[in-house]
Amino acid sequence: MNIVHSPIAPADLASVSLQGSPVLVVENFWLPDERQFFREKMKQAPWKSLSDLPHVRADFPNSGNWAKAEIGTEEGQRFLSRLQLPCIRDHIESFPNIIGRHVGFNYYSYSAGDCLLTHDDTDQGRLVEGRRAPKRRIAVVTYVHEEWQPDWGGELIIYERRADCAGGPINLMPTHCIEPRPGSLIMFTVPRFHRVCRVDPTAGEHRRLSIAGWFMTEHS
Repeated sequence: MNIVHSPIAPADLASVSLQGSPVLVVENFWLPDERQFFREKMKQAPWKSLSDLPHVRADFPNSGNWAKAEIGTEEGQRFLSRLQLPCIRDHIESFPNIIGRHVGFNYYSYSAGDCLLTHDDTDQGRLVEGRRAPKRRIAVVTYVHEEWQPDWGGELIIYERRADCAGGPINLMPTHCIEPRPGSLIMFTVPRFHRVCRVDPTAGEHRRLSIAGWFMTEHS
């Protein structure tokens, strides 16, 4: 397993490609005052716990009771303005027959006992307003909490899929174990299996606060 110790700097994002590096970890993407801005907006957001989201709970049983909230217009614009990156644009535009481009991001809060089971970010075939959901192409997660210690858990584990055995379970090999360091940003191409490790009781009242979601495409 590749424990990521050498993430790229924000200034280097102009020269990277998601085709060549499908998992990117960027250290110190957000400054402390920017993280504070998002945390203040989080306090005003209407939150729903996993227990309030029956479809999501069915997909992710035994995942604690993490919470999710909509991002307001002001912070959404600020967030997306920082993600106008060549690597995102080039990867999205590499897919043929695009008729629409979409984004979908939310706030997330994980406390002690919360986790997210292994999944690959496919849309699971559900219809959205009578139409197939857009294809998720790039997953993004960034951390806005003020403090996080290594023994508090909550790591993002990313896997590589090995050749399947006939009739056997999905055969995965972990390739990245990424701490939820304050201000860091992770991007990876979809589909890609990953999970969020359970937050340990040693975190106490500290919460793993993130903004996460996808850049998506719609096709004819």
